[in-house]
Amino acid sequence: MTHTVVFSHGKDGDPWGNKIVALADVARGRGMQVESVDYRQIDDPMARVTKLHEFVRTLSGSLILVGSSLGGHVSAAVAQTVPVSGMFLMAPAFYMPGFERYTPKPVSCPVVIVHGWRDDIVPVENSFRWGREAAATLHIVDGDHRLNENIPELKELFALLLSRVAENKHA
Repeated sequence: MTHTVVFSHGKDGDPWGNKIVALADVARGRGMQVESVDYRQIDDPMARVTKLHEFVRTLSGSLILVGSSLGGHVSAAVAQTVPVSGMFLMAPAFYMPGFERYTPKPVSCPVVIVHGWRDDIVPVENSFRWGREAAATLHIVDGDHRLNENIPELKELFALLLSRVAENKHA
């Protein structure tokens, strides 16, 4: 089965920023298709969810969603309505003040969350909470919100998720 990895960047991110480029190389190295959605002109989180939902509906094969910060929130929200084989979420913006009720419910697919201890944007406790509810694999690393200094670790952890998804015959 073909796998397509779809990246969603954060609020002030770029569709082909350092983390996405590094992780896209890991996916391509495994023969997977890679897409990255550009949200730079969209500030409204719900409009981002709509854009990703419409985008993934045009794709075939098994979907793996990858999101950073707001992109993690967007990915998890779309996974509520579209079949997903796995998710890789970096410092996902869950349970943010004033937006708690918009935090997506956990889904039943393999989920890996990576969050930095020194994150000053999204409290690491938010990933503990959502990760517990989702029965996700949670990695807390010595990094900040952007996790740019953790790219080698991110690549290793992402490769493990991709192996897990590829081994799942129903993914």
